[in-house]
Amino acid sequence: MGQRQKMAVTTDPREQIVDHLGPMRAFALNLTRNAALADDMVQDAVVKAWTNIDTFEAGTNMRAWLFTILRNTYYSHHRKARREVEDVDGVYSSGLSQKPDHDGRLQLMDFQDAFSQLTDEQREALTLVGAEGFSYEDAAKMCNVAVGTIKSRVNRGRARLAELMFLEKDEELEMTDAVTSGIVSSH
Repeated sequence: MGQRQKMAVTTDPREQIVDHLGPMRAFALNLTRNAALADDMVQDAVVKAWTNIDTFEAGTNMRAWLFTILRNTYYSHHRKARREVEDVDGVYSSGLSQKPDHDGRLQLMDFQDAFSQLTDEQREALTLVGAEGFSYEDAAKMCNVAVGTIKSRVNRGRARLAELMFLEKDEELEMTDAVTSGIVSSH
């Protein structure tokens, strides 16, 4: 018997964990009343026990130690779950989403490419009316042309931009800056 105790002391306590999996699962089922969650709790507890095996005191009750870890794991999960909001339909999370910043930069690059393909007169009219916010009348005076000419250049310029950027009718381009938005917007 002395040799048996000696052998138990020299063996790795991790080898004993397997002997307690069944009772641990029963205890977890009792706590959670959910088989899948119970299995997750047991798995988490075993991982914690395995990684912290150096805190187990040889000669003490392994099952009690494992059950303590399992119980603490359950209560940690329970506290965390109380702080979480269930969002099965994605209603809450959809309000939290944010478009990636690179989308705006890519659209701006597309815009700059398309804008450079417009005629000088269209770029000038769009810049004055859309970006700088001048009225059609003021822009016409600055360019020394009729108001109708400025309106035509602005409308044709916006239509050509939409065509070059593959925008559908009434589809608005999401821009990152007010200047670009003013040029593209027909409002």
